[in-house]
Amino acid sequence: MRAAVIKQHGPPESIAIEYREIPVPSENQVLVRVRACGLNHLDVWVRRGVPGHRFPLPIVPGSDITGVVERAGAGVTNVTAGARVIVDPGVNCGECERCLAGEENLCVKFGLLGESADGGCQEYFAADARQVHALPDRLTFEQGACIPIACVTAWHMLVEKARIQAGETILIHAAGSGVSIACLQIAKMHGLQIYVTSTSDEKLQRAKTLGAHRFFNTSKESFYESVRNHTGKRGVDVVVDHVGEPTFMDSVKSLRRGGRLVSCGATAGSNVVLDWKHVFFKNLALYGSSYGTRRDFTAVLDAFARGDLFPVLDSTVPLEGLARAHAALESRKAFGKIVVSL
Repeated sequence: MRAAVIKQHGPPESIAIEYREIPVPSENQVLVRVRACGLNHLDVWVRRGVPGHRFPLPIVPGSDITGVVERAGAGVTNVTAGARVIVDPGVNCGECERCLAGEENLCVKFGLLGESADGGCQEYFAADARQVHALPDRLTFEQGACIPIACVTAWHMLVEKARIQAGETILIHAAGSGVSIACLQIAKMHGLQIYVTSTSDEKLQRAKTLGAHRFFNTSKESFYESVRNHTGKRGVDVVVDHVGEPTFMDSVKSLRRGGRLVSCGATAGSNVVLDWKHVFFKNLALYGSSYGTRRDFTAVLDAFARGDLFPVLDSTVPLEGLARAHAALESRKAFGKIVVSL
């Protein structure tokens, strides 16, 4: 079978396509014929490398996997051959106190497919049965591959961490990213007033079609001043900031008293500067968040099955086009998800 492999950190062209043996599933695994695999900024970090963090190279990237069950191990009871499936990319021990409490993303052994173990940019994948779920009938494989990382991360940030409520205001940065689009949809689903930022008027217009209410082009205006103007200097209830260095302090200043900031990353740099007095004077809460739980995954999948959430697909590429897709991610040209179609 064909597999995309990162053997050493480097530019997009360092991704190699090689041939491997088709994996043999164990008793509690299923062999999935991969049909689509969604990309995330996580894939860029794995390929580039992160100072101070060691990825298990060589590694097959890709966390968001959909496909068809080719074969199920003898101990598998939840799916059978021929089933259309989507894979929860969270990897955890399943036995520790955190896992037993349903807090799998806090397991000391927690990781993600495509980051701490081989992912889905290959033609076949052996997945643990507990990670495999039925793909809703209304979704194509490519649409399903838009869901796991971005949408489960967004759900955990807004519903579990920030505990958003109808009528609140939320500021979401980087309107075109997969996580931001998922946050926008989840905020709309819960009845919030939604502000978004981008350096692209085109992306802001597309965010408007998804339900955003106010739009700030940060190449032309200060989002902090705009938030103050539109809220009567009150500020917003929630900020989603996964940009980092360029936006973080103004994000904190944009919060109202008792507001909450949630972050799942720092795509533009993690060495943020924080004037701490804003946090304690205004009784703010700052939440870090990494992926989500199996409960979150199920809630998100149910929302897609009902039609409350819907995938936003930017484009599809073949496996041989993965380097080109990585370059598009790095240039921030995409609006929504880029998906590898196999």
